[in-house]
Amino acid sequence: MLKAAFPGSFDPPTLGHLDIIRRAAAIFDELVVVVAENRRKKYFFSAEERTSMLRRLAADHKNVSITVCDTLIVDFLQKQDIKLLVRGVRGTDDFSYEFELSMMNRALDPRIETIFMTTAPEYFVLRSSSIKELASFNGNTAGMVPPLVAEALREKFRRGSAG
Repeated sequence: MLKAAFPGSFDPPTLGHLDIIRRAAAIFDELVVVVAENRRKKYFFSAEERTSMLRRLAADHKNVSITVCDTLIVDFLQKQDIKLLVRGVRGTDDFSYEFELSMMNRALDPRIETIFMTTAPEYFVLRSSSIKELASFNGNTAGMVPPLVAEALREKFRRGSAG
């Protein structure tokens, strides 16, 4: 059985993330989407909110599970007996960053392989920071995030509890 992990902050989940999940789910027998919870980072949505949204968005993919990780991804992978990491890349800047991370992960555990999946062209410019900024001005995020994420963004800004 071929099992892979797709880690990220998913803050918020974008259509680009869902594209990678859909495509990776078609390749691997099991895909574990790992929501990062870094104690030193301030997130827009809580880990519970991000996990809940991703579970709803990936519900059609029976071989996809969603979990939270607050440790090094290498430690998580070792505990779950996963040796493959899936990383989405939009361009050379992403690739440089992800390449360095993959080298660090391999230094920590040489059994871990990283597979890079390029984004679909229509999601090339999607950055979560830009989406959150657009949403803060009540801008139209259709085509960037699924409707349930767009609604969660609107509600968070409406309540004034963002960030």
